Amino acid sequence: LAQDVAVGQAIATVQAVLQVTATSALAFGTVYQGIPKTVANSDAGAGVFTLTGQASSGISIYMQLPDYLATASGDDRMAISFSTTDASVDSTANVDPTTFGAGWQNVDPHAVPSTTVLGGGGGAAIFLGGRVIPSVDQTAGAYTGDIVLTVANNGT
Repeated sequence: LAQDVAVGQAIATVQAVLQVTATSALAFGTVYQGIPKTVANSDAGAGVFTLTGQASSGISIYMQLPDYLATASGDDRMAISFSTTDASVDSTANVDPTTFGAGWQNVDPHAVPSTTVLGGGGGAAIFLGGRVIPSVDQTAGAYTGDIVLTVANNGT
């Protein structure tokens, strides 16, 4: 009676860790009572997030955006809004919003395309614009709000 035995292997490769960093705040600068101010995602004042991970891997992006900015004491709030074209994802990992490289330009920050991938070098940058709408009796002072970016590998 003849017989034979073979041994196979199971192999897996863990991808590079995905990291996200808030590089620059969305900066409106000086704002005047009753006069809305817009910063485009291609302006120097755009918010910048940098991403690093496995080259050419698919990612899912979710932005939790504030409805208002508030004073440190919480005594006053100022409305902030984001349009359907206020974000761009640069897959070249360029971190300068004024010189967009390649990727997804002028997309909805509430619904970044599901086809988003990190660039061939394993990086990307997200540029975010927005609009603040101060009231005619807006209290003078500094206002801030949190922008929370969640990024996950999606297996593509």
